[in-house]
Amino acid sequence: MTSDFDVIVIGSGPAGVSVAFPLVESGLRVLMVDGGKKSDVPLPTTNFLSARTKDAEQWKWLIGKDFHALKMRDVVSPKLRVPSQGYVFDEFEQYNKIIGKNFNIFGSLATGGLSNAWGCGVSRFSGKDMTAFPFPESDLEPSYAEVCQRVGISGGMGDDLSDYFGLDKYTHQPSIPMDSLHARISQCYDRRRKKFHSRGFRMGRPRVTVFTKDAPERQACDYSGNCLWGCRLHSLYSSADDLPKLRQFKNFSEMSGFVVDGLKNNDGIWFVEGQNIVDHERKSIQATRVVLAAGTLATTRLTLKALNFRSSVRLLSCPTAAFLLWLPSSLGAAKEPGFGLAQLSFTLALRENITVFGSTFPTTSLLRSEFVRHVPLQRRYAIDLLKGLMSSCVVGNLFLPGHLTTAEARLNEEDSLVVTGRYSDEVLPLMEETKKKLRRIYWRLGALLLPDGFTIASPGADIHYAGTLPMQKSPRIGETSQLGEVASLDGLYVVDGACLPCLPGKSHTLTIMANANRIGVALAKRLKS
Repeated sequence: MTSDFDVIVIGSGPAGVSVAFPLVESGLRVLMVDGGKKSDVPLPTTNFLSARTKDAEQWKWLIGKDFHALKMRDVVSPKLRVPSQGYVFDEFEQYNKIIGKNFNIFGSLATGGLSNAWGCGVSRFSGKDMTAFPFPESDLEPSYAEVCQRVGISGGMGDDLSDYFGLDKYTHQPSIPMDSLHARISQCYDRRRKKFHSRGFRMGRPRVTVFTKDAPERQACDYSGNCLWGCRLHSLYSSADDLPKLRQFKNFSEMSGFVVDGLKNNDGIWFVEGQNIVDHERKSIQATRVVLAAGTLATTRLTLKALNFRSSVRLLSCPTAAFLLWLPSSLGAAKEPGFGLAQLSFTLALRENITVFGSTFPTTSLLRSEFVRHVPLQRRYAIDLLKGLMSSCVVGNLFLPGHLTTAEARLNEEDSLVVTGRYSDEVLPLMEETKKKLRRIYWRLGALLLPDGFTIASPGADIHYAGTLPMQKSPRIGETSQLGEVASLDGLYVVDGACLPCLPGKSHTLTIMANANRIGVALAKRLKS
């Protein structure tokens, strides 16, 4: 029996394109399939502040023709309320048959996956982060270099987070200018950094996959503040922007708008079964190898179903919280356009093996409605208060390591993946300690953590999922090999977050991409030998 393709890659997100490049470059016949969701909401064409006062059509991208923002008012993250981002998350749970119980479920059927709506923050896993990996840190070195060159990284160099991020030698894009509020915080930190170090606190510039100088496929950031609402210049990295490069290879094919719901092996040939989203026509396509890059939850369901594995598997997810800071010295400051994503990042050591990672963002392009519910006043008074305060506020988020969420995934009798979870008993005390320490630290940085301005999100809200099918040196059923190959299912590989054996609080997307590239290089050599 012969197959239609050498390799089928399921998913066009960061892991999917990262594994695809070495495969197609080796000459293998590669097919990439994805859900094919795309946005039909117009993006703002001028900077956010100008658009808010002059754009007569702003309601289309602020509210949505179908009132998307109002329908989603109770969801956990502002990005889920943005009409132009709705397609990223649309129908993921239904098509992939995933059920959350006390656990937020997020994933994507979009071309480019969740990279259409991420914060672009990147970090490298250190040797300490990788102690649970079945191969040494050095094995990822060539792949980190390859991926960083492709995505383009801007950020600080030689600051107090250089060792934490581990990316200075890959940072080729100029740094993004800070707004006046973050510049003030940074200056205060620089004057007293040794005292902050003694408290376990370090601050620096985030490393982000943002172009700050023009390239043929992506233009330089124009600092319009539209990052949350949609980047028309493609300055922010999305794996969808890598697809034109892959399409230049004659041995690369795509099947967009196709959702996979089953995998079967017959005499060494893999059959990938699913349906088209538009007409629901069922199809089956064949390959000698299948690579799963559909996102941790979808990949887990497809793998467990192929194994007919009914036991629970552990899921890693980072407990997360958000907080609001007010800079009294900047009260009355004029709003200014600028970069809308993270402008400063920090780490806070709580225990020997627990470090909090977080970042702060401008509030310029956020609506006051995002904060009203967290102000301990009646709604009308909260709106009036925030009207005067917002221009002197920054908002932050933070993450704890993923092992602190107690979560599991399991196939039920209907072959749906049921994900249940809660935070471990350590999380609330750690969050309370973090809040107290950050309140003191930021006060010394000239910022006040507002009352009720620290909110712990519910499990799964981080969208940092990993570890359900971890790589091991000697994998058992429900685990994967050092190359992501599923134990007992020869020719089926996992390259997304599902195969990571651990999940620190730092950004993990870049490591997923590097690991996918590493697996792609090894698989290409294996198939071409």
